[in-house]
Amino acid sequence: MADMFEHAPQVWTAARLREALADLPDETPIHVGVADGPGDFDGYGEYVLVDAEPVELDPDGADGPPHVQFTLFADARAGAYHLDVD
Repeated sequence: MADMFEHAPQVWTAARLREALADLPDETPIHVGVADGPGDFDGYGEYVLVDAEPVELDPDGADGPPHVQFTLFADARAGAYHLDVD
């Protein structure tokens, strides 16, 4: 049986992101490192930020209002790739 652990990452707020970006030139590309597993950034996947927008999610309960969260979208870095055809 696999070992279980509680994963509780500290999710950044808009204010924390603004602070991190405050001194960067406007033309600085934003790269996103995606963990291979919960908290595992040793062999992270590198992506680039391509969009950011509010996304409406289904309500948590059957009668609750929709939940909106601001989402950053990332894509593979520019380059030549083999098409993965199944």
